[in-house]
Amino acid sequence: MCGRYTLTIPPEAMRAIFNFENIPNLQPRFNIAPTQSIVTIRYLGNEKRVLLAARWGLIPSWAKDSRAASRMINARAETLLDKPSFKEAFGKRRCLIPADGFYEWKGRAGQKQPFYFRRRDHEPFCFAGLFDHWGSPDGSEIESATILTTSANDFMKPVHHRMPVIIQPKDYDRWMDPKIQRSDAVADLLHAPPEDFFIREPVTPLVNNVRNEAPECIMPTVEPPEPPAQMGFGF
Repeated sequence: MCGRYTLTIPPEAMRAIFNFENIPNLQPRFNIAPTQSIVTIRYLGNEKRVLLAARWGLIPSWAKDSRAASRMINARAETLLDKPSFKEAFGKRRCLIPADGFYEWKGRAGQKQPFYFRRRDHEPFCFAGLFDHWGSPDGSEIESATILTTSANDFMKPVHHRMPVIIQPKDYDRWMDPKIQRSDAVADLLHAPPEDFFIREPVTPLVNNVRNEAPECIMPTVEPPEPPAQMGFGF
């Protein structure tokens, strides 16, 4: 899965990379957590890329309330067409979710070591995302989004069996194009990135607390040794 990530690159530099029109006032984020505000890149009617805010956790347009958001921060790429919550968005509302790293944890409950995954060159990349628009009974409106995941590649497997789907720059336009509504026209993009796309580093447990939002969250640390195997004796 993907449950925390970072986006620290300045908006001007991000605009130069992703070629969106607006330049919002974004602050560095070192510990983005579910239900918080995130940024998405998508096309508007004029087919120009824009950067728009959304709540992390998809709320389907037909939902009766917003409680679904906390359960829909990720969508499994293998079952998108089987889930009413994601099927329509997969056909019509695909987006990019920019990041420059994400966290995953390894170990047993209470003893989990956080790892930070990023590119070796520190450049940003994009998760495959879906978005939706929800109107509440009181008239308020919420834009929301989810990150697609797939089976982990061999590099990721020692830490977790799932990982986010990464859209490569050559495929940005095809992924976001709202005129492409056939699932088989983009299904080939729903796979794990190459084995050498990311590097990983054990980091400080500061990231475990969503209130910690500082550069120290990605500070490398020493991975603790594996606990010794329990010896059993039979008689």
